[in-house]
Amino acid sequence: MNLTDKFLDRLEVLAAKPVPLRVIERAKRAMLDYLCVTIAGAASQYDKLENYCTFVPPEAGACTVIGCNRKASLKETVFLNGLNGHALDYDDGTNAGIIHLGSPLFSVLLPLAQQHNCSFDKLLHAVIIGYETSFTMAISIQPMHKAMGYHATGTCGTLGIAIAVSYLLDLTPQQRKEAFAVACVSAGGMLNVLDDGSELKPYNAGKAALAGITAVQMAMAGYHGHPDPLGNERGFLKMMTGNKDTPLKELLHDGTYAVEKAYTKPYAACRYLHPAIEGAIMLRNQHNLTAEEIESVHVSTYFWAVNKHDHCEIPCSASAKMSIPYSVAAAVVYGKAGLQEYDEEIIRDDRLLNLAKKITVADDEELTRIFPEITSAIVTVKTLDGRQLQCRVDHPKGEPENPLTEREFYERFCELVKFSGKSAETADEIFDFVQNSCSDWNRLSELVR
Repeated sequence: MNLTDKFLDRLEVLAAKPVPLRVIERAKRAMLDYLCVTIAGAASQYDKLENYCTFVPPEAGACTVIGCNRKASLKETVFLNGLNGHALDYDDGTNAGIIHLGSPLFSVLLPLAQQHNCSFDKLLHAVIIGYETSFTMAISIQPMHKAMGYHATGTCGTLGIAIAVSYLLDLTPQQRKEAFAVACVSAGGMLNVLDDGSELKPYNAGKAALAGITAVQMAMAGYHGHPDPLGNERGFLKMMTGNKDTPLKELLHDGTYAVEKAYTKPYAACRYLHPAIEGAIMLRNQHNLTAEEIESVHVSTYFWAVNKHDHCEIPCSASAKMSIPYSVAAAVVYGKAGLQEYDEEIIRDDRLLNLAKKITVADDEELTRIFPEITSAIVTVKTLDGRQLQCRVDHPKGEPENPLTEREFYERFCELVKFSGKSAETADEIFDFVQNSCSDWNRLSELVR
């Protein structure tokens, strides 16, 4: 039995097991997270979406583009939903896999659930298996995958979608394998979309959604793929790491489901920035710290958080969301780092930019060694009157070890939905729809348009 067959057999065994209630509830939270960040993401790039749809009008269809007053064909919808789901860099993910899990996956599964009138339970089962697939593939190839310049959201996300859809639509084991083989061929995503003011990071999520659904389409059409797309000299693992002997990790890594390992972001920036943001907020609140009192700030953190995240030149919001100096400055000035603090107008505030120039960032050998199990930053502030203030954060808010409270999550959800112009009543109705496991997908589509 080859490597791919072993992996798919393990997924088959896992899919047949009853899912614990705690995992089902966590999957509901993941769905709520996806809906609110996608609704807000669509609102945040309204002008670009209008330009996109004007150049080549999307093919008409019955599927709902979340956050837009538009219905389109299935493929147009999954791409735009994936794009909007990652637009704000506010969606869930895991540090171990260095991957955003929910945005590409839900972007495909929700339109399909509506189109095929699937039950809510069946949708969540597919979500849980999809998270497990994407995460297991990601942790098997990281961090070498990232070091080679790949974005796992685009690569491993495509594989998770193919498997999740195969369970949602009751494909045969052979069709599932063919869909997985096509996904291995089409998976891609470049990390240089993070650099130099690029706004294309969300494109990797949208492209993964489109490639994932196309992989299933190819399998159902009867196309055959390589019998072992993961292994051998030219397989996925070798291609994505440079090493054909890369071992494939076991499912349920560390004894928990992948969906349980996902973080929820309280700050609207790259997750690598969050320990430093939180440390700065804590120092500000504990010492009534103001920007005018600060002589310098130094952030020590793990290598991956420093690499490409230590810039002070901020050409646009996308760049600000990737900058530790800007984000720490915003945390000190405003005491938070939400959507407003990364607004295109706010990022031009001289008070923020001047403070950002006083902030240095360096990697720490010990903090790098304990990553990704612990994601740490040490923020040290020197004040003009000679004080030295320091705060260390090991598990920033939103990690499984330090989760948002039910109230914090609900308030974040409502804030993001209302950001798009929707009412508090609509936010509550969407929230209740998911919490109550409703399957009236036509109703949900009206609520999220």
